[in-house]
Amino acid sequence: MHEHGIIVGHVVSNTTFARKCDEAGVDIIVAEGMEAGGHNGREETSTLCLIPQVRAVTNKLLLAAGGISTRASYHAALALGADGVQMGTRFALSAESSAHPDFKAYCRNLSEGQTRLMLKQLSPTRLAKNPFSDRVAEAEAKGINLEDLKILQGKGRAKKGIFEGDLVEGMLEIGQTAGSIKHEETVATIFADLVS
Repeated sequence: MHEHGIIVGHVVSNTTFARKCDEAGVDIIVAEGMEAGGHNGREETSTLCLIPQVRAVTNKLLLAAGGISTRASYHAALALGADGVQMGTRFALSAESSAHPDFKAYCRNLSEGQTRLMLKQLSPTRLAKNPFSDRVAEAEAKGINLEDLKILQGKGRAKKGIFEGDLVEGMLEIGQTAGSIKHEETVATIFADLVS
């Protein structure tokens, strides 16, 4: 990719993968803590703990991700050693987002503790609580095996939840900061707030 002038970035959840990125010549390392929505690392390390640890092992351009949705959390990430941030949840709930309006409204009404990291046998994923994620949590508590978990998850559940607005059967991938975002904002408003 570098031969074609393409900048390469990679998301990591621990220092082992950050070192591998360094060795591979990656340009940007995105260190993502467990607060992030969607796919996560298996370590369950918070962004607050992860950023200084990754900064200690690399001098590459470092972006912090997970739990960052405000001007204060943006500046906190910089204070921890990040050069910038990757922000998902606030933009997923923005006016320009292609996510279904019902998904956005549901996520903005979440309280703390209403997302959870699950599907750890497959790929750890942070989901908002809903009837589908309740079924997954119950199955995991009973020790569901990997093959049956794949069947339970099925295909297309993230699309069903996020883009089609199925709040019952869909996978609602969203970060822990969702409930702190109470109003739909434009991307321009979000950027203006972050840099003010």
